[in-house]
Amino acid sequence: MKLFLTIAFLLFARFNFDSLTRGHIDSLRPLVGYTITGNTHTDTTNINRLNEIARNYFESNPDSTIYFGSIAANLSRQIKYMPGLGNGLLQVGHADFFKGNYDKARKEFNESISIFKDADDKKGLSQVYEWYGKMMSQQAHYGPAIDYLIQATNLNKQIANKEGMASCYKNTGMVFFGEGRLPTALDFYYKALFIDLKTDNKVEIADIYNNIGDVLQNMESYPRALEYYEKALAEANEAKDLLEIGTASENIGEVLLAQKKYDEAIIYLNTSLKIAKKQDDKDGISYISADLGLCYAYEGIKNEADNYLKTALAVARESKMTYNEAYALVSYATFFNLQKDFKNACKYATEGEQLSAKLGNVWFRANAAMELYKCYAGQGKFEQAFEYSLLYNGFKDSLKVNEGLQKLTSYNLTLNFTAKQQQIALQQHEKEVLYAQKIKQQKLNATFEAVIILMVIISIFYYRQKLRQQKTIAILGEKNEEIMQKKADLDQQANKLNDSNLLKDKLIAILAHDLRAPLSTLRGVFALLLDDSISIDDVLEMIPTVIKKLEYTSDFLDTLLFWINSQVENFGSSVKSFCLKDIVTFEMTNLHDQLKSKSITLVDRVAEDAFILADPDSIRIILRNLITNSIKFSRENDKIEISARLHVDGYSDEKYYVISVKDTGIGMSDEQLNKLFKGKVNSGVGTNNESGTGMGMLFCKDLVERCGGKIWVTSQKGKGTEFSFSVPVGVGELQESKLEIAC
Repeated sequence: MKLFLTIAFLLFARFNFDSLTRGHIDSLRPLVGYTITGNTHTDTTNINRLNEIARNYFESNPDSTIYFGSIAANLSRQIKYMPGLGNGLLQVGHADFFKGNYDKARKEFNESISIFKDADDKKGLSQVYEWYGKMMSQQAHYGPAIDYLIQATNLNKQIANKEGMASCYKNTGMVFFGEGRLPTALDFYYKALFIDLKTDNKVEIADIYNNIGDVLQNMESYPRALEYYEKALAEANEAKDLLEIGTASENIGEVLLAQKKYDEAIIYLNTSLKIAKKQDDKDGISYISADLGLCYAYEGIKNEADNYLKTALAVARESKMTYNEAYALVSYATFFNLQKDFKNACKYATEGEQLSAKLGNVWFRANAAMELYKCYAGQGKFEQAFEYSLLYNGFKDSLKVNEGLQKLTSYNLTLNFTAKQQQIALQQHEKEVLYAQKIKQQKLNATFEAVIILMVIISIFYYRQKLRQQKTIAILGEKNEEIMQKKADLDQQANKLNDSNLLKDKLIAILAHDLRAPLSTLRGVFALLLDDSISIDDVLEMIPTVIKKLEYTSDFLDTLLFWINSQVENFGSSVKSFCLKDIVTFEMTNLHDQLKSKSITLVDRVAEDAFILADPDSIRIILRNLITNSIKFSRENDKIEISARLHVDGYSDEKYYVISVKDTGIGMSDEQLNKLFKGKVNSGVGTNNESGTGMGMLFCKDLVERCGGKIWVTSQKGKGTEFSFSVPVGVGELQESKLEIAC
């Protein structure tokens, strides 16, 4: 069961490994040691899958190849599954060689060779020989490298493995390139290219384009080299192959370096170095670091140049890569010559020349000779400088032989002919496919025609039925509209009747509310006149108060009649500009006795210059109701305050007054607040058991809105209430310093 879960996870990781860190990998390593107890057939299938995963991860993550290949090899040893063991060692050896672990890779390759020979596995054996040859070439052992690659090529021919043959040809060309035999290298590169173009293997095509570009770069044919590198980058991007993208970017950077376009070169080289570091590619890290060191050296940035060149040399020596070490040494000599440090330049150039001679690489030897010429000339040793000058020219002449360029032209002509032949074959195939499709289409057309005729008949029948249905719907719609119109007329009449009833109820309630108190006062006075216990002087003393009450009642009746008229006639004609202070003073005088009976203080904070545009009688009625309401719900020694604040609307710049009646009475609950101005009669008992009709607030709301304003209230239980309403500003003296901007 453990093995099953392990394999399931690993198969899942095949598609998700990029998100795993090295820490995740290390945490899974103990799984390699698990003992297999399952079915042997199932075990071998899982081992083969693990080896496939290892192979697929080589291009993007060599560490993953080592991990999965090691698991496959260990599991194979436990059940003595030799094909799985050979393949696992092959994958791990390939990754170790790539990372510069040559001794470890050699052991893994040798064991896999023994296993494949015993099993007569020609394909596995050809792969080991090919990668062994690549490793030998990397270490400048060109003779053994060629021997291994020839054996790999012959095995691939025996099993008709075209892909394997192309890979062997390419790697053989790389060996000859390392020896400086450029025309021969081209022969093998184009052999590989012809095969890969037929199979459309974009990764291999990109790799070969890079190799051909390397040959042209060594011949100093930079524009043509750049052309092939750009082809390689396009193929690699299309295949989304990270390794080839990095290689092409590095090569383009080197051409730009040779053309002295250092800033552009640095961009491409940094892209390539990032990929090499991600893959832990020692070869790439060393070579690219040397290129970056040269770029910064030519730009005069000494510290950056020195750091990159040190890295290039250290990685090459640590990984025992002779080719890279030679390049780093010659690059370091260039750096010191640019600094005019000729002694160090001679030291590094001499070491580079010796390694280049060992490698047999003419291009390296030419560059080393040039740097030796510069450093000896700089030290005044002209005889030695002259010798290296001659040596340099000799190497350059051998690199510029026309044979390579002639072969390149010939191969390109062949390549174009092959591509043309493939295009003709493809066109012929397309014609055959089109003809077959045409015959098939003709057969289908007859069927389609019958279907279309049937569909037309059905459509005509459906259309006629649809027309009948639409006519019926239209008639029903007209009838429905008539019914809805009659209903709307009835609703309108009902609303008018309802409004009339509400008006009647309002009038009755107001008469009951505002006439009860003065009539009661008159009735009391007349009752006292009949009482013999009251002297005539006492009666005479009451008469002024009674007269005042009668005047107030008469004034109220006039106002009430005006409000009634406002409900049925044009209200706009009574609106005018007037001083608010006059109304407030008048109402304060009339309500003096009510205030005195509860010892309530009424404070007038209305400015003398407060002019409003409204109906004066309406404002008087509103204020009287609000003040009377505050008195009703205030306690002994409470306070009522009347104020008027001028506001300016922040959006429309319109000016209006906010008039407030604020008391310190018993206040209202949230439930009571929610019932105000809602069209229902809600009357509470005052602090001295005063009663009312409950219509006062509705009356006030109606009059405020008719004056073009709004009314609202804030209250807190036990702390008081503040009624406020807005009215437009009238014509008068305004003091701008008192304005408050309304947001």
